[in-house]
Amino acid sequence: MYVKAESILIPPLRRALAVLALAVALAACSRDTSAQQTHPAPGQASVAAAAPAAPVAVVAAAEAGASELTLRGLPDFTPLVEKYGPAVVNVEVVEKVQPQPGGQGLSPNDPFYDFFRRFGIPAPGEGQRPNQPPVKGAGSGFIVSPDGYILTNAHVVADAEAVTVRLTDRREFQAKVVGADERTDVAVIKISAVNLPIVRLGDPSRIKPGQWVLAIGSPFGFENTVTAGIISATSRALPSDNYVPFIQTDVAVNPGNSGGPLFNMAGEVIGINSQIFSRTGGFMGLSFAIPIDVARNVEEQLIRTGRVVRGRIGVTIQDLNAQLAESFGLDRPRGALVSSVEKDGPAAHAGIQPGDVILAVAGRPIEHYGELSGAIAAMKPGSDTTLAVWRGGKQLNVSVAVAELHEQQQVASARGRSPGGGARVPGAFGLTVRPLNPQEKQQAGTQGSLVVEEVSGPAAAAEVQPGDIILGVNGKRVHTVAELEEAAKSAGKSVALLIQREDAQIFVPLRLP
Repeated sequence: MYVKAESILIPPLRRALAVLALAVALAACSRDTSAQQTHPAPGQASVAAAAPAAPVAVVAAAEAGASELTLRGLPDFTPLVEKYGPAVVNVEVVEKVQPQPGGQGLSPNDPFYDFFRRFGIPAPGEGQRPNQPPVKGAGSGFIVSPDGYILTNAHVVADAEAVTVRLTDRREFQAKVVGADERTDVAVIKISAVNLPIVRLGDPSRIKPGQWVLAIGSPFGFENTVTAGIISATSRALPSDNYVPFIQTDVAVNPGNSGGPLFNMAGEVIGINSQIFSRTGGFMGLSFAIPIDVARNVEEQLIRTGRVVRGRIGVTIQDLNAQLAESFGLDRPRGALVSSVEKDGPAAHAGIQPGDVILAVAGRPIEHYGELSGAIAAMKPGSDTTLAVWRGGKQLNVSVAVAELHEQQQVASARGRSPGGGARVPGAFGLTVRPLNPQEKQQAGTQGSLVVEEVSGPAAAAEVQPGDIILGVNGKRVHTVAELEEAAKSAGKSVALLIQREDAQIFVPLRLP
């Protein structure tokens, strides 16, 4: 018997960042939308490592000419699987039926309604609701308390009408969704049971690339599947998930593994398997897990209040590459570059400016920008914290009050405005810009005054686009064509161009000849 996995093809994209943003697929639920397809067998997700004193196998090479070659330290995961495997569960979901487009038929107020009724013809949308089977999904989870609290992914139980939890001893329980947090993709569900096996939770801050990890799950319905690998990277920021410093591994994780635990060699859960990088929908060697400390914080809040409260300081940030670091006078790429500051927000009141590089928060160094988002989000609203900020070639400390995070409204873009006779900026930028009129500035919700009409040379190479709004150069605001021309004349070899694109402000590095 075999199972054929249906491929999901993703066309190649021109930038690695865009590829990652679009090709990161949810490793979660295996969807079953066919009435004829056999429902996947129950299972669990990634489990890992055993007791600290787990036995290891020492393999010596026996081939001629390789007598000195030995492979040492290969782990035996058997004790881990036997001890903690029973705490990993299969999560089976029946989703709520979503209304189909056009399924409501024509409104009686529609001018064609009487035409179809008079001639006895079914109106579009009427009689087109086939008796479709319910949509089912399968993921994994793990028990964190003997009385039945279970951690899994939010996307596993999203839109769930019924959730069934299946243990390794084949007992089944109907579960209640206590709460789910989409930002971190963490959910808590609860079953009515006692004396359940539980996992031990570890400290993700102590993990290092190269360490062994292990997963147990039900990929494609193959229950109790054990896979192992190593930690590939830590604190990995994904384009669509700025609040989670993901653990990257090469553990084989596939649809059905989502929500399951990632174990270290001490038998501790250090993460929840959540996403994979894939161009086919299957495993390609890049898996991402949510650190367990992030998940545990969400779990405690969901159980206590049913919602998650996060801190915010009102800045938009981005990562620094070597060119941007050189533009701002940093010794190397590090920290989080502030590309915009919310008006009247906590950071604005503290004096934070676009072009500042946040190097540390509360004494904790920030290497990658995603670390800042997670650190601020974990802080209690109403508290104060200190930011180490790089500005003008110097480091200074800034105290800022932490506010509560709320969803932000999107801002209109100036893209697609009619051209008004752009001026080509002299020098090597490769930009043709024109001033925005007051109506355009209001519609775009921008404080910028110059919109890009044409690009060439370095601007084209940096993927500046027509419709982008120029805000500043190397941390200095520009409002007129003359100011942009002056900035172009005095620019060095590396230029940090601050632009507004859609609802975001970003620094774009230009490498000049």
